[in-house]
Amino acid sequence: MLTRKQHELLMFIHERMKESGIPPSFDEMKDALDLRSKSGIHRLITALEERGFIRRLPNRARALEVIKLPDSMNPSLGGRKARFEPNVINGNLGKVSTMPSRSAPPAADQYRAVIVPVMGRIAAGTPIEAIQTHSHTIAVPPEMLGAGEHFALEVRGDSMIEAGIFDGDTVLIRKQDTAGTGEIIVALVDNEEATLKRLRRKGNSVALEAANPAYETRIFGPDRVKVQGRLVGLLRKY
Repeated sequence: MLTRKQHELLMFIHERMKESGIPPSFDEMKDALDLRSKSGIHRLITALEERGFIRRLPNRARALEVIKLPDSMNPSLGGRKARFEPNVINGNLGKVSTMPSRSAPPAADQYRAVIVPVMGRIAAGTPIEAIQTHSHTIAVPPEMLGAGEHFALEVRGDSMIEAGIFDGDTVLIRKQDTAGTGEIIVALVDNEEATLKRLRRKGNSVALEAANPAYETRIFGPDRVKVQGRLVGLLRKY
């Protein structure tokens, strides 16, 4: 049986993974549970891991996988333990696996895929040159995208590791020129540099915030930063 805080944290991680495919950062978990320090989150995560509800992925900081939910969340399973498959695609990016349940045949539309152009590399670290023309395409499950036009970028650098984004990942971006504060965006700086960062607005200034304490937040005037798109999903090779 889980404590109330353990249950709250498990469901917060579960919902965030369903929405974006990316685990929440420790700061986001701390704020969501109204805790004063990250140490409380560490204890809750350890307890959930010991009880088999989550798994920490090895050699990847802040990377979590939800293994199961409480049986009470899945009454239709007749007491069997529920499994939640993370919204992260494993293996060859050219061959998409939607990880169907073993207990029932997958629906026919589960195999539909959307072809998304890969527009080169994006820096999760020191900004690099602006986004290139597309180099190849990948197949993506439609449930990861939603409405709008999308493109993909290969991540280079480690400045977003506490948001669950690692060097070598491929991020899925919804093309748009506006974003809300706190959202992870592709930002074009001075029409020259492209970078993946969390957007913060401070008065008339725009802050591009890393999810790694080793990197400083960069602050610009409003005319120097253009939003190229917003993060909606993540693909990863193992």
